[in-house]
Amino acid sequence: MDILSYSGAPCSHVVNLRLELVVKSSDLHQSKLTFRKHKSRCTKINSRCGSFRLYNIDQSLLKQHSHQGSFRSSSTLGSFRNVDLKVSSGSSDGYVIDGKEDARDISKPGESETKVVIPGMPDESNGESSAAVSSCFWEWKPKFNVHYEKSGCENATSPPVLFLPGFGVGSFHYEKQLKDLGRDFRVWAIDFLGQGMSLPSENPTPGSSEGDTLERKDSAWGFGDETEPWASELVYSIDLWQDQVRYFIEEVIGEPVYIVGNSLGGYVALYFAASNPHLVKGVTLLNATPFWGFLPNPITSPRLAKIFPWSGTFPLPSRVRKLIEFVWQKISDPRSIAEILRQVYADHTTKVDKVFSRILETTQHPAAAASFASIMFAPRGQLSFGDALSRCKMNNVPICLMYGKEDPWVKPVWGIQVKRQVPEAPYYEISPAGHCPHDEVPEVVNYLLRGWIKNLETQGSIALPLLDDGESIDYSIARELEFVRDGSRKSLSVRFFGSKFSLWNRISSYIKSQFGNTDLKS
Repeated sequence: MDILSYSGAPCSHVVNLRLELVVKSSDLHQSKLTFRKHKSRCTKINSRCGSFRLYNIDQSLLKQHSHQGSFRSSSTLGSFRNVDLKVSSGSSDGYVIDGKEDARDISKPGESETKVVIPGMPDESNGESSAAVSSCFWEWKPKFNVHYEKSGCENATSPPVLFLPGFGVGSFHYEKQLKDLGRDFRVWAIDFLGQGMSLPSENPTPGSSEGDTLERKDSAWGFGDETEPWASELVYSIDLWQDQVRYFIEEVIGEPVYIVGNSLGGYVALYFAASNPHLVKGVTLLNATPFWGFLPNPITSPRLAKIFPWSGTFPLPSRVRKLIEFVWQKISDPRSIAEILRQVYADHTTKVDKVFSRILETTQHPAAAASFASIMFAPRGQLSFGDALSRCKMNNVPICLMYGKEDPWVKPVWGIQVKRQVPEAPYYEISPAGHCPHDEVPEVVNYLLRGWIKNLETQGSIALPLLDDGESIDYSIARELEFVRDGSRKSLSVRFFGSKFSLWNRISSYIKSQFGNTDLKS
């Protein structure tokens, strides 16, 4: 059921868009049509707001009808066989035509009953303007320079949003969020210490071990026996990263934020929110890893921690150096990096050239191998993922869940477990999408994130994404989302899980989709 296309003419103000249909029919009975106005805001003068097309609802009833900027009206309205159609926007910048119950009569077999057309990414080649992105460094402590990127600083009254990256990547992985969401919000993305461009600028262990080759002394840092004072207690752990986030928010952003994390960044985001609820307006988890670290934490398990004499500090023990050299040679190989990206992206047509080159560039930093060793042998955090989630719930920290269904590492079952513990949290399952939905399908993640933030900022007066105003979903609903990318239409499915969703609902929904059993709830 093809509904709307989204293109546009330049605008710099709020515009009320009226949609009208042209329907011809020999049936003289009047149909009931309901329309609702929707505001579309352009945050920059050279941003583009929409013109729309409505077509192919039923080829026997409608012909394609489109004009730039608005619809021309017609007084001829025919019968839709008592079908009540509705044009609605939910809570964000997408548009829905929902035929409700009788719409099944005019839907094509196998298609979703409801299609939501959402804006694509800013198309600079077509005159659309994306937010300017700045690359910066913040000196947290001597020798600790944190790299971050920012956009949307001119949006002085807009909510601040902070993105935390997954393991092995950095702020560059959120380029599509910075360029798009920076048009509406103030947006930051940081590199964790020991990753991305937040690797040290000096060798933490300049003293060389006996027998080191000249090549290793010149090219690799952190493999010596003598540790510099600034690195004497350095270990790239989840506790260090959550401290880094706290100081960054306090000293750079200066106010509570919406915090978004993918994979490892999701764990850190939840951990940070649990420890600092006063600095968090809400947490969005993008395929968040449910655990991190293998060694016991010396604070929560002091006796057990004593069994492990080394836990990621500098210098690296000699036996660890040989192991890391061997492992690092394997995982930093360009072929290994390419294979990992192939695994985590469900849609192999996604362009990952920039991500690949930035990861490869990081692996070539002289501190990369030793930093990797410190991360891998760092102790677990003082809070487990479950403990952090419980604290967030106790402190009423809003949580939103977005998971790529085809993630080979963090399966959707992990997200469903979070949903069971925090049933009021909106859960969006995106398909097809893998471990990094924000980079694979940024159009969808940005649309959902915009809508969720607007819902919170208006205290619920704007509905959650994919829901109508005042609509409450107990179990689950599915929507087909469509957007334009590189001049072509692309579509995928998003399922929203309500507060009463359970594993049985998921099973029954699957059975219903396969066998059409209308007695089962979906």
